[in-house]
Amino acid sequence: MTPPAPRSRTARWKAVLQVTSGNLLEMYDFMVYGYYATAISRAFFPSKNAYASLMLTLVTFGAGFLMRPLGALILGAYIDHHGRRKGLVVTLGLMALGSLLIACVPSYATIGLLAPLLVLAGRLLQGFSAGVELGGVSIYLAELAPPERRGFFVAWQSASQQIAVICASAIGVALHTWLSPDDMDSFGWRIPFFVGCAIVPALFLIRRSLQETEEFAVRKQHPSMSEIFNSLLVHWGIIAKGVMLIVMSNVSFYLITAYTATYGKQQLNLEESSSLLVAACVGLSNFFWLPVIGALSDRTGRKPLLICFTALTIVSAYPAMHWLTLAPSFGRLLTVNLWLSFLYASYNGAAVITLAEVMPRDVRTTGFSLAYSLSAAIFGGFTPAICTFLVKTTGNKAAPGLWMTFAACSGLVAAMLLGESRGRFVSSSGVSETTSPGEIGLTPG
Repeated sequence: MTPPAPRSRTARWKAVLQVTSGNLLEMYDFMVYGYYATAISRAFFPSKNAYASLMLTLVTFGAGFLMRPLGALILGAYIDHHGRRKGLVVTLGLMALGSLLIACVPSYATIGLLAPLLVLAGRLLQGFSAGVELGGVSIYLAELAPPERRGFFVAWQSASQQIAVICASAIGVALHTWLSPDDMDSFGWRIPFFVGCAIVPALFLIRRSLQETEEFAVRKQHPSMSEIFNSLLVHWGIIAKGVMLIVMSNVSFYLITAYTATYGKQQLNLEESSSLLVAACVGLSNFFWLPVIGALSDRTGRKPLLICFTALTIVSAYPAMHWLTLAPSFGRLLTVNLWLSFLYASYNGAAVITLAEVMPRDVRTTGFSLAYSLSAAIFGGFTPAICTFLVKTTGNKAAPGLWMTFAACSGLVAAMLLGESRGRFVSSSGVSETTSPGEIGLTPG
């Protein structure tokens, strides 16, 4: 493979826009499903028990995350062997196919049991693709960036997802303004899915023009699939720590975005349009804080920020949620979610680059994606369902705050175990390329 010429500042930012465009679509589709969970439950999972119907919908939302580890292994290995650019084109196509399937499936009243099964198939396909999308984009940005600015560059992966949150929320607010509740249940909820499908051709053309990263292209050899899987077994300890690190990112993100509309309507009895407006504001807040904290982590290091913001979450998440439930209102929901947004974005801005820096070079995409996907599959993707279950079983509407507190405890332990990673990449053997493994808490397993 011929190494690409070194990139100018303008070329780097062009690549950032190209690679994050597809990442935006992935998160947009996930947000749309979460926002319209109530309408989807009535269309595909009808039941005399509204709680049971909603839980089936939210469990189907979470089921997509169960495919993420498989996608991380198969597609991640493909990217680590064939290149970042080729793999990111494949993931975009798979994501678009899953979204189109969900948008076009007739309702349960029309085709019966086949309807929820097809929706489940669409979610599984989305999850398979998403298993490596975030990891592929993060590693591409980490290898693209100057070493002293990796945190800032990688933060744009998560920041691009916030544009999806804003767009999905804004479309939802507009639809609730223009359409009646009956129209929303009948066909209105499908419109955002079709909007996402409509922009796929443009995103495909944008991503096809991606240039391979220089860091990948200059390597004389690339590992085979079997070598990648063997390396994952050797470095299982790093992956396990990575799973713990990302629990906080996954749980807090889906709590303040995908679950907001359902929580506001079902538990706080607020207008759905108000909850969607809050979600849009959360997206704006995340978009601001993520690159700011990413850049700060380049100066202060990753570990101090990880410890600081997990500690803040542990002491404030539940009290904030409890204050909200004492007198639910649009203002209180906005205030609490903006605070939780600050905690999420500040933690995530340091956590994602940490995960990229501690993964061994030859399995960088596969290892990153597997750790992130396992965390999402076990904890993050089921956050809406878990929070709904906690509220139902405890009778405590502030219970989601306890779930976020648990996630913060996991992140705090992981930050202590992994140590500082700023400015370093790890070699294929699992040893830091600039220092000894002990200095950054890395062992081959």
